[in-house]
Amino acid sequence: MSEYSEIEAKLRTRLDDLLTRAEVIEDDLRHPLDDDWEEQAVDLADDEALEGVDDVLRAEIQQIRLALLRIKNGTYGTCAKCGNEIRKERLEARPIATRCINCASEAA
Repeated sequence: MSEYSEIEAKLRTRLDDLLTRAEVIEDDLRHPLDDDWEEQAVDLADDEALEGVDDVLRAEIQQIRLALLRIKNGTYGTCAKCGNEIRKERLEARPIATRCINCASEAA
């Protein structure tokens, strides 16, 4: 069992949840437009907002997949900038973190 197995399980659960939510949004975006012009305007505005939410979900999905890949290949928990260890507390708080707290603070 990996030292990050608990974090991996949480990431997989979150990924499943996000994929389900993204699928619901995509289904909603595929709906046909109403014949009424005013309703079309409302639907298009709603669709634009949903597309923004979908973009955010897709970005998080990608970050989670990359974190799972890092766990699989043994690079999870190593700072992408300096190569030092990312503390487990940081990874528990932000499991998609790719930088240690020092490097993340410098970037801010």
